Amino acid sequence: MPIAGEIAIIGTGATRFGVHHDRGYVDLIKEAALLAVAESGLSLDDIEAAWLGTTNPEIIALQGDSGASVTEALDFRPRPVTRVSAYCATGMETVRAAAMAVAAGEYQYALAVGAEKMRDVSPRDSLVARTSNLTHPTLSKGRSGPGGFALVANRYFETYGRSTDDTAEVAVKNHENAGRNPIAQYSDPVTREQVLSAPMVAEPLRLLDCTPTTDGAAAIVVTTMDRARDLGVPFAVLDGVGLSVVDGYYEGLYHPRNDFLGFEATREAAKVAYAQAGITDPRGQFDVVECHDCFTITEIVNYEDLGLADRGRGWELLREGATWFGGDIPVNLSGGLQSCGHPIGATGARVVKEITDQLTGRAGERQVEGASRGLCHTLGGPGALSCVMVLSRG
Repeated sequence: MPIAGEIAIIGTGATRFGVHHDRGYVDLIKEAALLAVAESGLSLDDIEAAWLGTTNPEIIALQGDSGASVTEALDFRPRPVTRVSAYCATGMETVRAAAMAVAAGEYQYALAVGAEKMRDVSPRDSLVARTSNLTHPTLSKGRSGPGGFALVANRYFETYGRSTDDTAEVAVKNHENAGRNPIAQYSDPVTREQVLSAPMVAEPLRLLDCTPTTDGAAAIVVTTMDRARDLGVPFAVLDGVGLSVVDGYYEGLYHPRNDFLGFEATREAAKVAYAQAGITDPRGQFDVVECHDCFTITEIVNYEDLGLADRGRGWELLREGATWFGGDIPVNLSGGLQSCGHPIGATGARVVKEITDQLTGRAGERQVEGASRGLCHTLGGPGALSCVMVLSRG
């Protein structure tokens, strides 16, 4: 059985994203998973297998180093649980893996969970120390996430004559959107002046251009279309999915084909997903989009890589109001990674949840009226890989 048009998302759940010093990693998994199962109309006994996405088990005493954390959280024994890791695309890869297993006929109902506990240590210990202490002693010397994406921002500004006035629009928009999202880490709006005067992180990226570090979990239940109809619950259909891996962890920043104006992995993943779903006019055919905005420049180049705008023209969508709430192609109504937060292993599953909620009419104050087709996107590592999913209303 193919995935495209045959797999249904029947349940979603997520914890609040933020700082949870009072709750453990296993607690977060349990909350998100049980919410997703409850929404599906099933019981936990009906779920035959699970996939767990986590990227940084070394900062939480190796919890999430295997799927056993789901077994502990849900008393899931003796059913199989597989741990998945794909940089920031990890959560979407758990959904893709669960969908493939159901499409293959191995299981009737499967659970995908993404979780990350990043705030039990300082942000510097959770990410900067990981990069400096656990990676290549020469190739990673001085390397950081903000530093890598700052190269993209500088190249984009130089090539297309743009500036931080454009990237600030992303931060303002997404912080405003987060105010409508009850699970968001940050819900207060910010002004353009606050973004432009925030402390510098990696020139030209300032603090409010960067995603925070976050605790949180999100979960998805998948089954076949026929079973979803029999259950009689609202659902979204997985119309297309593409995963592209184009570089190793180190070579991407140094490869001659990298023009620092976008990400090949996103373009290739979108090509696969769009072909499966029959997408020929992304801006015209999508009602709502969740795309990766780990840094403000990333959202702008993603508009272009995903075919929502021509290369060098993504900033125009912001200036026109097209990607704002109420625009013709609203993007990151959840607040995105910028404001909803970015617990790395959970983000992709949360993205799928957000679009599913839009398509099933469960998005509350963020709801896009009549939304029938949505786009999910995540970008992993230094742009080495990407996952793109097309969902439609069931």
